[in-house]
Amino acid sequence: MSNPGGAAISAEQLKARYVGTGHPDMTKYEWMTNQHRDTYASHVGHYDQLSYMAVAQNQAIGRTRLEFLEKMVQPCGPPPPTKDVERLLEERE
Repeated sequence: MSNPGGAAISAEQLKARYVGTGHPDMTKYEWMTNQHRDTYASHVGHYDQLSYMAVAQNQAIGRTRLEFLEKMVQPCGPPPPTKDVERLLEERE
């Protein structure tokens, strides 16, 4: 792959430029969270999409924007427990 100047772009440069492209160690939860946040950011950032969504939900545009911004905090719910947390809970018992 190359950029407009003709120089090749490495995979590391692409990942630095586009955070949502992920990496081999990325979990399914992290990937889904990035996808949902990108979608909500797109809806909030494009007024026409936001107004369409507000009309579809029969709400004011400001309320729809606020709901999308609130959903960006944890779009897929709380993160799943990790193995470290499970191990600590087992040691506690």
